[in-house]
Amino acid sequence: MTDTEIVAGPVGLGKSPAPAPGVPVRRGWTVALAGLGALLGSLDVVVVSTALPALRADFGASLSQLEWTINAYNLAFACLTLTGAALGDRFGRRRMFVAGLALFTLASAVAALAAGPEILIAARVAQGAGGALVLPLTLTLISDAFPAEKRGVAIGLWGGVTGVGVALGPVLGGAVTEGLSWQWIFWINVPIGLVMIPFAASKLRESKGPRPQLDLVGLVLAAIGMFALTWAPARAPEVGWGSAEVLGSLLVGAAFVTAFVRWERRARYPMLPLAYFRLRGFSAANGALFLQLVSLLGALFMISQLFQLGLGNSPLEAGLRILVWTGMPLLVAPLAGALADRYGNRLFMLTGLVLEAVGLGLMAMVTEPGVAYGKLVLPLVLAGVGISMVFPTAANAVTSAVPPPDAGVASGVNMALRELGGVFGVAIAAAVFARAGGYGSPVDFMDGFVPALWVSAGASAAGAVVAAFVPGKSS
Repeated sequence: MTDTEIVAGPVGLGKSPAPAPGVPVRRGWTVALAGLGALLGSLDVVVVSTALPALRADFGASLSQLEWTINAYNLAFACLTLTGAALGDRFGRRRMFVAGLALFTLASAVAALAAGPEILIAARVAQGAGGALVLPLTLTLISDAFPAEKRGVAIGLWGGVTGVGVALGPVLGGAVTEGLSWQWIFWINVPIGLVMIPFAASKLRESKGPRPQLDLVGLVLAAIGMFALTWAPARAPEVGWGSAEVLGSLLVGAAFVTAFVRWERRARYPMLPLAYFRLRGFSAANGALFLQLVSLLGALFMISQLFQLGLGNSPLEAGLRILVWTGMPLLVAPLAGALADRYGNRLFMLTGLVLEAVGLGLMAMVTEPGVAYGKLVLPLVLAGVGISMVFPTAANAVTSAVPPPDAGVASGVNMALRELGGVFGVAIAAAVFARAGGYGSPVDFMDGFVPALWVSAGASAAGAVVAAFVPGKSS
């Protein structure tokens, strides 16, 4: 496969993506830039995790404010990712990718300069908005550049680079927080973004989706619905799941999502063709991925604090110890993506979610005050290998289930559910932790940590059940 190929072909709904005929496809540049875009987005989900104790000490932040340093990003991302994918389809995927990088870079600078938790949380919202443009378009750019039979390898590489972000996040966050200050976990994004912007503008091929008009009504309904659905779990640990605010938010979210579905059924150019949810490869893969992110982000929120608050490690020591878990995608995801082209996505999704559930369950069983790190290594490795098998294969299953022109729509749904799952995961883990334990002492922390991790393991197990419905290779 050469780095540059010329692609021309018919353009239209259900046929092929819509670049200008004769436009070069720089596949090497596409994978590199899309991977770096995914790296930035995934890094900023997890890099804050090991800085949570430093933020708590520096700002005197509450548990709720600590959650919001993570949830603010996920909330904005989940609300706007469908919008980002639709804007890319309408106005140009390269153009929107570059715009998202610019917003993300600016917001990172604001976060680094924040003088209090409120400004930091606001900057994280802006980062999430930038990420909502960048991350779904990374998958779209790859899907546009590679034919279906070679896409697994490319998405596997994308998953591996995403894994670098997951792997480096805790280590980088710990090293920077300990060696410099927590502000530098955001400053580091600025030079990367400034370098990427001109290369993305000049090296990526421009393409658009098949719809000549933007579904503005659908965009508004989807954004409000997703916001309300993510607001509820984000607020629940502070005000209670049975509060009027949380229940009202869930009802509003359900109402707007219902209105969105009804509108999409009659819209001339729907932003989300509902017929795709009748496809098992689309709906089952998205459902399994949602549950996996409930598990992953909930577990990450708790495990990143375990090593510092429960076991007394420094931020850097905590990041290095977590690396046996978070470093697995870098090693396993490219291989899983490549093998999925031969053996199908279901095998790797199902096996991966089972391994993740077993790993987190074993960790919950052996964790106690003063537990030796050696007892945690095997559970962390198992969970990490499981995560690595799901990342690329779920994305490949979703984008391959729809016609090539709608790869942007598919990746938008995929990313929205990833972030929605992350918000629910952090909120549920925090609620279980607060009910059973607290920050009063290492023993109190362990009392809350263990049941919270069991819940995360249960979410992975539920995801495995859903993944069993993904079509096999022969389908």
